[in-house]
Amino acid sequence: MKTTSPRAVAPSRTAPPRHFLDLAEIDAGTLRRMINLAAHYREGAAPEALRHPLAGRTLAMIFEKPSTRTRVSFQVGMQQLGGEVVVLSHQDTQLGRGETIADAARVLSRYVDILMIRTFDPATLHELADHASVPVINGLTDETHPCQVMADIATFEQHLGPIEGKVVTWTGDGNNVAQSWIEAAPKFGFEMRLACPEGLEPNAEIVAAARKAGGSIVLGSDPEALVDGADCVVTDTWLSMHDTDTDRSNLLMPYQVNRRLMSRAKPTALFMHCLPAHRNEEVTDEVMDGPQSVVWDEAENRLHAQKAIMVWCMGKIS
Repeated sequence: MKTTSPRAVAPSRTAPPRHFLDLAEIDAGTLRRMINLAAHYREGAAPEALRHPLAGRTLAMIFEKPSTRTRVSFQVGMQQLGGEVVVLSHQDTQLGRGETIADAARVLSRYVDILMIRTFDPATLHELADHASVPVINGLTDETHPCQVMADIATFEQHLGPIEGKVVTWTGDGNNVAQSWIEAAPKFGFEMRLACPEGLEPNAEIVAAARKAGGSIVLGSDPEALVDGADCVVTDTWLSMHDTDTDRSNLLMPYQVNRRLMSRAKPTALFMHCLPAHRNEEVTDEVMDGPQSVVWDEAENRLHAQKAIMVWCMGKIS
């Protein structure tokens, strides 16, 4: 009797993938479960079934922008979950030589189980997600940085308990991190204040959408007034990667986080910065290294929060 060799069949991926693109697109209960799982990972208390749930799975990371924290935290996180990692810079792929994002998404989906991209244009992220049959994670775009803010919320709750009902003040450029904080406000029930100079305000559509979703978003240009009584003060660099507008330094100097500004917040208030910091520009050394600063815990929580995000994306938690 003649026999035939078995033919390998690609695994079925009929269910739509769980993408992690922006906080506004994910319901509050799901985000809360991720934050709670991140705390379990930080404390070494994750359930047995969630300690190495991604064994045999592979994460591909695509970088159009340089990275330290994003690359290391995702790579170590995936390895701790039992999986493997492939790292691709823009120069390593055909994306830099004319291949479409859609085609790359289709090809990579045949090789790996999850994709993370750190890119400039949010349209690149969304096109990748539209054509991938595996989950896609937003590792940063010029518009938002949701992984960072999930880590920030995990850090807040590590030190001060539930963020619901609290006040967070952003001072400086209303950039991608600020905009993810805005999207988080209605999801976690805190008041988000933003002190930004004219011309560097956050995207008006993101603000309007957050307010429509029930978020308390306060905008203004006076950092002292908006920091008054805050539970947390957050800032970021004045010049992001590839920015050349050096005039921003003069415009943003009144928004520097220094001892005088922090003194207007609550005595228990935290200081956060997503790093890397330009010391003595957007934040002084005495605040960065002071007792209210939690920037190193914040950096560590990128690891724990992103582990929880990947576990959710792969359907291991609801």
